[in-house]
Amino acid sequence: MDLLHTAHIPAGDGPFPTLIAIHGWGASGHDLLGLAPILAGGRFLVLCPQGPIQVPIGPGHHGFGWFPLVPGTAPNPVEFAQGAVALRTFIEEALETYPADREQVFLLGFSQGGGMGYDLALRYPERFQGLAALSTWLPPALAESLPKTEAAKGFPMLVVHGTEDPLVEIQRGRDSRDRLQEFGVDLTYREFSMGHEIRPEALQEVDRWLVERLEASTSKNLSSSLA
Repeated sequence: MDLLHTAHIPAGDGPFPTLIAIHGWGASGHDLLGLAPILAGGRFLVLCPQGPIQVPIGPGHHGFGWFPLVPGTAPNPVEFAQGAVALRTFIEEALETYPADREQVFLLGFSQGGGMGYDLALRYPERFQGLAALSTWLPPALAESLPKTEAAKGFPMLVVHGTEDPLVEIQRGRDSRDRLQEFGVDLTYREFSMGHEIRPEALQEVDRWLVERLEASTSKNLSSSLA
């Protein structure tokens, strides 16, 4: 696997339901790993890939991103595509390497990572069981480039945004919500009084949603195996 990453592996032999947690601009593969023991009581195999782009965040320090980000400008399609390919390649290799249940793979993306999650979920909805998109946005150009397929209809999505977010303004979250309606996804949209962050009440909503989706996916797979 070309991307550095961190992993939370539950006790036991697996295969485990799997959550791909995609960090935001200037963060790292460690940023979202702390959610692993909280979400679904630690039942998920959580994989946190690290973006390939270095982001200076201070003298002698840097974080990472998925594509170069310039405030006030739309993502460069070529650079976005390069990050998307790197992420897809990592996921395919990681699902072969770790004890993952490929029938129960979920996505979670924060900020820029949420944009990557939108691309994965809407371009390949048959590969995933749901997406939790936090403090993020669906760029208009990306939305226009994504196929509107039958497979995307009914795809579970949770969108969470802070009404006081100074980096990704709430209107961008609301605009993204409206664009998602065009794809026919099963959308749950929640706003919280918070900034560009994940406060406890928002985390509780993410946990509740993931547990519900996990239980629904487990029931569906069980029914299929008995048919």
